[in-house]
Amino acid sequence: MMPRIPATIITGFLGAGKTTLLRHVLAHAGGRRFAVIVNEFGELGIDGETLKSCFIPGCEDTDIVELANGCLCCTVADEFLPTIEALLARPNPPEHILIETSGLALPKPLVKAFNWPGIRTRVTVDGVIAVVDGPAVAAGRFADDPAAIAAQREADPSLDHDNPLAEVYEDQLLCADLVVLNKADLLSEAEITRVSAEIAAETPRAVKLITARDGRVDLAALLGLEAAAEDDLAARPSHHDAEDGAHEHDDFESFSVDLKPMASAEALTARLQRAAERFDILRIKGFAAIEGRDMRLAVQGVGSRFRTEFDRAWTDSEHRATRLVVIGRTGLDRAAISAAMQTE
Repeated sequence: MMPRIPATIITGFLGAGKTTLLRHVLAHAGGRRFAVIVNEFGELGIDGETLKSCFIPGCEDTDIVELANGCLCCTVADEFLPTIEALLARPNPPEHILIETSGLALPKPLVKAFNWPGIRTRVTVDGVIAVVDGPAVAAGRFADDPAAIAAQREADPSLDHDNPLAEVYEDQLLCADLVVLNKADLLSEAEITRVSAEIAAETPRAVKLITARDGRVDLAALLGLEAAAEDDLAARPSHHDAEDGAHEHDDFESFSVDLKPMASAEALTARLQRAAERFDILRIKGFAAIEGRDMRLAVQGVGSRFRTEFDRAWTDSEHRATRLVVIGRTGLDRAAISAAMQTE
């Protein structure tokens, strides 16, 4: 009997650093044949494009598959399973499959899919990795204590203690075999200790937690976990275990904004920061054109925190323009946000 191909599910909230972690894995592939499935959220395939432009030996376009028609855990039968079957049907199938879920995906339904008869004997879930945005959690986001929330609701009727974002975050931790506390360089030692304790309190099993900066983690710690998570579902509780139907993510929306080339990366970042703070935007990401530069600027923003880097040269066939995806809670004032990004 042929050994089953290991698959690693990389989950985590918006902006936690999943794509950065994937780039790191590909950069240190050491000749290993990876296939990558990216579940992009939004109108543009930003994460897939970022990976495809990695300029890393062995990182071929055909090895990166984008699934942009909805949350993976909601479209398992329609998109995910056919994609896995297509990868397995290749003459030279991958040695390892890496799956980056959207920030909204619940990992457990995806793990369940590996019991599908057509793939169960050929693929196994080597491990579920939850990437956590350290500064966001340290600031009190997505680490809610039920008793504390109930007390806050008593004091503030406007507080939504049944926050679906918190449930998604908790489900990701509950299903994880490894938690990567990312952006640890932005935390103090006391904050790392506190956040680590909060995460440990959320998980019902002994789950290993490691800290990272820019998603840099030794591949020996990420791969080869041999968790066989599809056989261990009972140990991975979920807020949605009792639901028969698909869960909904109606509390989010996204849209794209086109901008003229900016004078500098700093000017663009400052404008985006102002818009993010004014309109409570969760995420802004995309690619930008900067006047006088032949390189494309990659933009990643979480709240008002932004990172930019010139990732590659524009090709002759590309239109040098700025296009960004804006992600936030339902009810975004698209016209006002677009106008704010267009003007000083």
